[in-house]
Amino acid sequence: MANTISYSPAYTIVPTYECFNRCSYCNFRTEPGKDKWLELSQARNLLRSQQNRGTLEVLLLSGEVHPNSQQRPAWFSRIYDLCVLAAEMGFFPHTNVGPLHREEMAKLRQVNVSMGLMLEQMTPKLLETVHRYAPSKIPQVRRQQLEWAGELQIPFTTGLLLGIGESEEDWWETLETIATLHCRWGHIQEVILQPHTQGTRQIWQENTFPIYQQLPEIVSKAREILPENMTIQIPPNLVLQPQILLDCLQAGARDLGGIGPTDEVNPDYPHPHRRQLQEILEPAGWQLQPRLPVYPQYDGWLPQWFRIPVSRWRERVAADCAIAEHAFDRRKNL
Repeated sequence: MANTISYSPAYTIVPTYECFNRCSYCNFRTEPGKDKWLELSQARNLLRSQQNRGTLEVLLLSGEVHPNSQQRPAWFSRIYDLCVLAAEMGFFPHTNVGPLHREEMAKLRQVNVSMGLMLEQMTPKLLETVHRYAPSKIPQVRRQQLEWAGELQIPFTTGLLLGIGESEEDWWETLETIATLHCRWGHIQEVILQPHTQGTRQIWQENTFPIYQQLPEIVSKAREILPENMTIQIPPNLVLQPQILLDCLQAGARDLGGIGPTDEVNPDYPHPHRRQLQEILEPAGWQLQPRLPVYPQYDGWLPQWFRIPVSRWRERVAADCAIAEHAFDRRKNL
């Protein structure tokens, strides 16, 4: 059989685009008070459109409300209720809404199969440039999230944002931090290597080397640093040359992340359709395979109400794979 590359058939729900951070490369946020929050009835209609279309993951992605804001409890409750709604409608929620209080993480753990937060970069020097007006991008604040996720046994996704003013040495330091935390808790299922790709809404206009050209080299080094049981993910819509994507896979990347109608963080770069990806991957010997937003080694950590649907999905996939492998062997022997 061909080598397998996984992806998550996903749909993104955004409770609000309002965010108190002002990252100068952001193409997502709106000013606090300028966005109407998503109602549950609206979310229900959006999710209903995704039923019976193969969508597995519902990504809860939100702008951040300040930790001390009077709106924080209402914001968190909206996120929690949206997770419950997604689960009740047969989807698998994955939440990435910025740094949370430990108590908030513990509560969301009960209504998510996994959670995530980009570490981005551990270097504090970005607080003087692109993160100058982004208090929640303090490296130790984000590192603490990964620590708490391990303590709470939350299957976690993190990653690096590449090309925002950091150095190569900063990449390796950030990857070492992720590896150290995983070795302590064993909870980080995948690491995203995301190249910054300039969008039309960002403030930061500094000309930088197109970092995606270095991705295969970065993937190779990351594969040396990270434990073998952590998957490296590459966002295919941000890799602008198919050969570079194939080179990243050859270097050790094995996942393409959530693929859905829209990349809310990078709206100028739509996700490729599955058929487009297959046309790139299959001639090179790679087989695209859907996955859940939780990896199999973490099924024992799942809240009870997710365990049966996750188990049933894995059984169906295993049966389908067995049929496909049998058909492949028959063709090979003709």
